[in-house]
Amino acid sequence: MKRLLIIGIGAGDPDHLTFQAAKAIAAADAFLLVDKGTAKSDLSRLRHDMIAAHGTPPYRIVEEDDPERDRTTPAYTAAVETWRSRRAEIYERFVRDELADGETGALLVWGDPGVYDSTLAALAEIDAEFEHEVIPGITSIAALTARHRVGLTRVGRPVHITTGRRLAAEGPTADDVLVMLDAHNSFAGAAPGHHIYWGAYLGTPDEILISGPVSEVADDIRAARADARARKGWIMDTYLLRRED
Repeated sequence: MKRLLIIGIGAGDPDHLTFQAAKAIAAADAFLLVDKGTAKSDLSRLRHDMIAAHGTPPYRIVEEDDPERDRTTPAYTAAVETWRSRRAEIYERFVRDELADGETGALLVWGDPGVYDSTLAALAEIDAEFEHEVIPGITSIAALTARHRVGLTRVGRPVHITTGRRLAAEGPTADDVLVMLDAHNSFAGAAPGHHIYWGAYLGTPDEILISGPVSEVADDIRAARADARARKGWIMDTYLLRRED
């Protein structure tokens, strides 16, 4: 039986790799790296560095280009599902064509594969015989709260995890809202009394951290985000929006 390891590698710091993840990398015969293009070459380079540091030679590395998601259609969910199905085709080819019976393949996934990632959903679409195991990793959520030295939860209060797109449409639906990726600075619409803990490129040398009352730091975050995106060509950010008593 072919085996596939879905390995969480953390938010960007090589030291985020857990002992369990390092052992999983060492156990793999082949790795599939899905390349997001030259703008994000530093992300690909980190994966290569982790494999070089922890892999057991001789191993094979298979690289594929990430399918482009249609960003012109207003049908966001349908566009994501189409993109995910194209990703599933890549995973299926890897399992079918690159792994011999009894071999172990690996996918290195940012953060934790079970949090805000389409890898597991895409694998569910594969029409191939294989076993798989998920190795959890440090998420951008954990990296964010650690870097700002705050707790994610407060006694007796829920935390709502959402996207910038949904925050813009619904507003804060809990006292504590954790937002993953926000291209439109939706936090700016929060009512007075909200504090924000914002971070971009968490765990990497390009990390940016800003915190404070939304009314005071919203412009600083907008400017930092725009400058960073123009400079690097991409940005991944996360923030905790907290209503203070």
